[in-house]
Amino acid sequence: MTEQTQTLQPAPATDERNRAAAAALVTVLLWASSFVAIRSIGQSLSPAPMALLRLAVAATALTVLVLIRFRGRPPVPNSRRTLVLVAVYSVLWLAAYTVVLNTAELHIDAGTAALLVNIAPLLVAFGAGLFLGEGYSKVLIAGSLVALGGLSIIAFGSAGNRDGMGVVLCLVAAVLYAAGVLLQKVALRGIDGLIAIWLGCVVATAVLLPWTPQLLDELQTAPLDAILSTVYLGLFPTAVGFTTWSYALRRMNAGRLTASTYAVPAVSTGLSWLLLSEVPTAYALLGGVICLIGVAISRRAPRTT
Repeated sequence: MTEQTQTLQPAPATDERNRAAAAALVTVLLWASSFVAIRSIGQSLSPAPMALLRLAVAATALTVLVLIRFRGRPPVPNSRRTLVLVAVYSVLWLAAYTVVLNTAELHIDAGTAALLVNIAPLLVAFGAGLFLGEGYSKVLIAGSLVALGGLSIIAFGSAGNRDGMGVVLCLVAAVLYAAGVLLQKVALRGIDGLIAIWLGCVVATAVLLPWTPQLLDELQTAPLDAILSTVYLGLFPTAVGFTTWSYALRRMNAGRLTASTYAVPAVSTGLSWLLLSEVPTAYALLGGVICLIGVAISRRAPRTT
């Protein structure tokens, strides 16, 4: 009996790890699809109005879910520090990142955008080691240099044409993404994951409200498929995707979890080719592969204290 009990004891921890991994997988698939959806909507809705509609849909859906789950009494934390952290990552990640990425995809294809934004895991790894005590080694620096070399190839291939602006904007988006992850990781120490993303979407929507008149004007001429695609972005990559992300982030360290997003560029590129007939340039593919190799090297590095 004792041996059986000892054998069964680790099961709950294993189950929780499996659920966190499944949540991360759902997030990866939904976020990969968002790059393609944004690219397809870009000719119909401007970046900020698109972000406003997306986040308003997410905030509405999450409000309904929160009210049902908590029976009309959501447990909002009393800690001012936690609320400030939620507000800051909401502005940086949910609002600013979304607008910047929407703008970037007016200049660059969905697959290349996903490749460039995927430099964020390196930034998270550095930040988590420096600020969250998750540790990092010198090999992380080597991996970063390799990844930066890949970015240089993408930038070189984009020189002299309109994609150059897309490269810069994607890198800005990566920085906002990384900052948002690190701030959210700290905030989740004092707040439920669902409440965190719900409040985040509400704050981000409020920040973008000045673009409401422009959104209403553009909705009058936007095709139905663009509007439905934006609603999809709000319901799935945002409401569902960020909720599953918060669930996983609360149960895994930030550096390890962001490593799961390495699959996003490959999925986005495949979907972009299949749905939009967009094939990244040879420079983008080569640079993207080198970026991912650099990221993989950095994540193989043993953690130090």
